[in-house]
Amino acid sequence: MGPIEKFEQEKKENIDKLGKNKTLQNIAQDFILESAKDGYTYNFSWMGRPIIAFPQDMVAMQELIWEIQPDLIIETGVAHGGSIVYYASLLELIGKDGLVLGIDIDIRKHNRDLIESHPMMKRIKLLEGSSLDSELIDQVKAIASSRKKVLVCLDSNHSHEHVLEELKIYAPFVTKDSYCVVFDTAIEDMPEDYDWGQRTWGKGNNPKTAVWEYLKMNSDFEIDETKHNKLLITVAPDGYLKRIK
Repeated sequence: MGPIEKFEQEKKENIDKLGKNKTLQNIAQDFILESAKDGYTYNFSWMGRPIIAFPQDMVAMQELIWEIQPDLIIETGVAHGGSIVYYASLLELIGKDGLVLGIDIDIRKHNRDLIESHPMMKRIKLLEGSSLDSELIDQVKAIASSRKKVLVCLDSNHSHEHVLEELKIYAPFVTKDSYCVVFDTAIEDMPEDYDWGQRTWGKGNNPKTAVWEYLKMNSDFEIDETKHNKLLITVAPDGYLKRIK
């Protein structure tokens, strides 16, 4: 075994140990809960655009994008545009003809203006409308039809019903050995009495429960447990779905 293979084997063993370390997992969960109280994930940006996420998940996305080198990334949920700018910048570094398709029911003018004036806009296309709208889906199909490697990220409405419908619609766009990443599955792991404000989702009604139901009816994907095992601090436990067939 050469030094590179040896390093990769050691990394795999480390991740396996992390997946079995309940003490460390509990500490990570405590951090997620406590940091949420003070808006921790709202404090980061990428190339000037707010990116509402744990940095660990963004590193994981960088690893996936470099590994897969997709020519199309579809993301539902744009918000301030930080994640689509981030993905676009990685595709720019890869240097091929990669495109990021950002979908949101409401792209607010102040966000749209800053996204459209951003240097990475050359690799971004914005679609405004419901991710479940048939006409919008037809536009996505037309764009995806000529693409060879597709990665999907779901990060819009976090209710069980909505995410399940998004999975049914968008997961089929994912090409073999690529991923459908479902964000905010961590909602299921928060306390029963956690205050979500006026949001409808919570324990039993969230992206993770949608993932579990989707996988019961679809054997094309499996949860890549190595992702949440190594990240520990992630908004997407059970949310990194790899297409295996």
